[in-house]
Amino acid sequence: MRQFTLPDLGEGLEEAEIVTWYVNEGDHVVTDQPLVSVETDKAVVEIPAPSSGRIARLFGAKGDIVKVGAPLVEFAEDAGQDTGTIVGELDTGEQRPAPATASAPSGQGAQVFPAVRALARKLDVALDLVEATGPGGTITRADVERAAKRMSHSGPAEPLRGLRRAMAQRMTAAHAEVVPATVTDEADIDDWRQGEDVTIRMARAIAAACKAEPALNAWYQSGTGERRLIERIDLGIAVDTGGGLIVPVLRNVAERSVSDLRAGLDRLRADAIARAIPPEELRGATITLSNFGMIGGRFANLIIVPPQTAIVGAGRISERVVALRGQVAVRRTLPLSLTFDHRVVTGGEAARFLVVLKSDVERIS
Repeated sequence: MRQFTLPDLGEGLEEAEIVTWYVNEGDHVVTDQPLVSVETDKAVVEIPAPSSGRIARLFGAKGDIVKVGAPLVEFAEDAGQDTGTIVGELDTGEQRPAPATASAPSGQGAQVFPAVRALARKLDVALDLVEATGPGGTITRADVERAAKRMSHSGPAEPLRGLRRAMAQRMTAAHAEVVPATVTDEADIDDWRQGEDVTIRMARAIAAACKAEPALNAWYQSGTGERRLIERIDLGIAVDTGGGLIVPVLRNVAERSVSDLRAGLDRLRADAIARAIPPEELRGATITLSNFGMIGGRFANLIIVPPQTAIVGAGRISERVVALRGQVAVRRTLPLSLTFDHRVVTGGEAARFLVVLKSDVERIS
């Protein structure tokens, strides 16, 4: 018997969720035949058989979380050495932050008498969700009953899976590492042509601003204290899907035509929503755009995903009363938000970036 374990999926990923098994126990497989597809925070990845052989046992079912190095398949006979090949090259050359260590939940740290703990079990109340109001931080029966009443109006607890689970992990790491600051402004776009492509206009404006202030098109490795300015602008585009947030990368935006950018963006969006996007299309962004205004909202304090140093937000376009050449006028405006990592980007660099961004957005094409 020989076991094949979940191989290294690249970019420091430590686990994956089983999506689909392509084989059954007792099947005979050949080298490189797809065994299973797993979901990471990047994409759905197929894992091939490392060698030929008959499958004696499958470990895990659909929806199970499997750690890297944990068994996936057991072969009935010697199927060759498991080489631990990296599946789907996901390395970006960046140093990912170590997973954050969670502190003990407040309920676990509070004093709980046995009778109150038994009541919590009876009412199916997690003690770490209970606010302790008793003397010295003790959880009382009333605290548990109050929590049970509150929870009766909510749905059942469900573990985060797939994209939502990955998003929670990445946002936690980003919050622990980055020192964010945000500046905002509004662009007057009343002179835009009818049907102007907002996302592509924003992409080209970001390219112009990055050329003026390269510090915002950069990677910062906090572990080594090193900054890397990047000449080419590879723009991450935040895409809202039913399962969570995906950020495909629109490559080399400064050197591409409007039509080429639109065609590329349409393809990335379709692949992202279908969860069919290749892993290489999700790595290596140098700066990110969130066009959240397509849904709603004016300004935002956005989240930077390391090692990037900046993210730009475009809010909801609306008519605003503004001063125009000394007169009051009603004009269409586009809110702009820029969140930057203040460890490596100065306020002056961010402000100058925003000035160029706004100027380019307002330019009549």
